Amino acid sequence: MVRTPSTMLPLGTPAPDFALPNVDGRTVSFADAAGARGTVVMFICNHCPFVKHVADHLASLGREYLPRGVGFVAISSNDVSTHPADSPEQMVHEAEARGYPFPYLYDETQDVAKAYRAACTPDFYLFDSGRALVYRGQLDGSRPGAGVPVTGHDLRAALDALLAGRPPLAEQVPSLGCNIKWRSGNEPDYFAA
Repeated sequence: MVRTPSTMLPLGTPAPDFALPNVDGRTVSFADAAGARGTVVMFICNHCPFVKHVADHLASLGREYLPRGVGFVAISSNDVSTHPADSPEQMVHEAEARGYPFPYLYDETQDVAKAYRAACTPDFYLFDSGRALVYRGQLDGSRPGAGVPVTGHDLRAALDALLAGRPPLAEQVPSLGCNIKWRSGNEPDYFAA
């Protein structure tokens, strides 16, 4: 498994719009998923060991913070021709098995991943109520096989700061996970040296 860090989109970046199909068949936009107090956008997938390691905690975070006015949305952008476990049909099963209380969207063109400069799964972004980026980076310091429990510490601290009206966290650590599986010839230019 290739360990790829997130690109750390600049703080203050406005949330890119999207309108993507959800596992239930309806189209969901950023505005549809947005919370009154902020919005978490997560790039995840079904097969990645890094995502599997935290997936149950993502469902718990959603259940905890959705009632507090924070919207959550998960997006899968992987090429399903090379990774059929990430197909929309399999996403339905994953969302049901995990009990995701938030939309799980499929980014077939990979344009949304590019707009967010997403690099890995999982990759996390927190936007304030004005749609400005206030956090991007890791869920916490846990990784598969590392023996560190999944707590959601980093994202949770960012959420709590946002809800308390405090400025964004000064220290933000890139997420680390499997690289997004880009379609051949569709790799984003933000990885160029």
